[in-house]
Amino acid sequence: MQNESTSPQTGETQTQSGESQSGESLVGREYEVEVGPVAHGGHCIARTAEGQVLFVRHTLPGEKVVARITDGESGSRFLRADAVEIIEASKDRVKAPCPFAGPGKCGGCDWQHAKPGAQRRLKGEVIAEQLQRLAGLTPEEAGWDGTVMPAEGDKLPAGEVPAWRTRVQFAIDEDGRVGLRKHRSHDIEIIDHCMIAAPGVSELGIEKQDWPQMAAVEAIAATGSNDRQVILTPRAGGRLPLVELDKPVSVLRVDERDGGVHRVHGRGFVRERADDRTYRVGSGGFWQVHPQAAYTLVKAVMQGLMPRKGETALDLYCGVGLFAGSLAERLGEKGAVLGIESGKRAVEDARHNLKDLDRVRIEHGKVDQILPRTGITEADLIVLDPPRAGAGKSTVKQLSALGARRIAYVACDPAALARDLAYFAEGGYRVRTLRAFDLFPMTHHVECVAILEPVAKGA
Repeated sequence: MQNESTSPQTGETQTQSGESQSGESLVGREYEVEVGPVAHGGHCIARTAEGQVLFVRHTLPGEKVVARITDGESGSRFLRADAVEIIEASKDRVKAPCPFAGPGKCGGCDWQHAKPGAQRRLKGEVIAEQLQRLAGLTPEEAGWDGTVMPAEGDKLPAGEVPAWRTRVQFAIDEDGRVGLRKHRSHDIEIIDHCMIAAPGVSELGIEKQDWPQMAAVEAIAATGSNDRQVILTPRAGGRLPLVELDKPVSVLRVDERDGGVHRVHGRGFVRERADDRTYRVGSGGFWQVHPQAAYTLVKAVMQGLMPRKGETALDLYCGVGLFAGSLAERLGEKGAVLGIESGKRAVEDARHNLKDLDRVRIEHGKVDQILPRTGITEADLIVLDPPRAGAGKSTVKQLSALGARRIAYVACDPAALARDLAYFAEGGYRVRTLRAFDLFPMTHHVECVAILEPVAKGA
């Protein structure tokens, strides 16, 4: 756990307890509060009688609760708290289906206590707030109808949980027992099952076994094949166990010296499928975690860009080549795609995955460093899928100068998206459409696809 975090309301970097580190600790103190609006980060806003801001988890807007402070001091700019007693419940509240969800327990899910439809509304409110505050855009100005769409198969009744997470990193305690990390903590909640884990993960039976001398066990279940993989992280000096799970599985290990991932036995990759192509994803490399995510995002991006034969395109932060492959198929033999990715193994996979497309080139390095070296001064289409922190002002400035007729921005963080949309506006681009997808049910995370186009001259 890092010692700094980004304030959900200000976007400023704060220490865990806000600004002050010299006041009296308030951890454990309880306040009866009226809960206000949702905030970015899986909590809602309330205030103490003294006016201090509380970021309260395990509650919903409009509730009256007893909030117990989990982090903060008397001089802190804000305090963190858990709702430990519900005095007046929201109509959107349900009993958390997972026995490991709740105050002081597993930190993986933020909204187990909310109806599925309410979760999507809350995420929509967060997106709208971030757009307004950081980009000065209303939903209408962003071409967004305000809805967050569930993934196919995820629209379930209240009290039911979609099993969607195809990649789960289990923490292992010193006794070798399996669990998940508690919220903002190194502490481990011991579990016997994760409800949001995809069937392909659950069927491995990771939680049924002890894992002596291990610090973590990551389980991956490919959607596009029957490939299963576990990645073991040993404790210092720990020896690998004999892995005997309920299904055939490849085993990799994290090297304690360099952090690299090395194959022990089986394949060093899993095979995924999207848009009629198979993608190799090696050594625990990035692939969307929800089974429907790759399909959903490719469809949204291609519908927004409307690629034309013979055009040139950039796929930035391209990973193993998902969008580059889909673009190349649509641009035809006379089109061209340049992908840029900083992960060395991902670049190797992308080049392997797209080797049949000679009109695709993949470059290794950071986007803001590689793009100027390519000599490219214009492009018809751009796709960018940056990490959670966003692309940033410098990169957006570079992209805006290329004169693309359309840009697709895929974002896993609405605050970073809103900041970058403001930078694009400075560069002469406006948002044509925005769509939001609930690809992380039960958590506060949400995926967005924004389609941008140049502002018409004289507009």
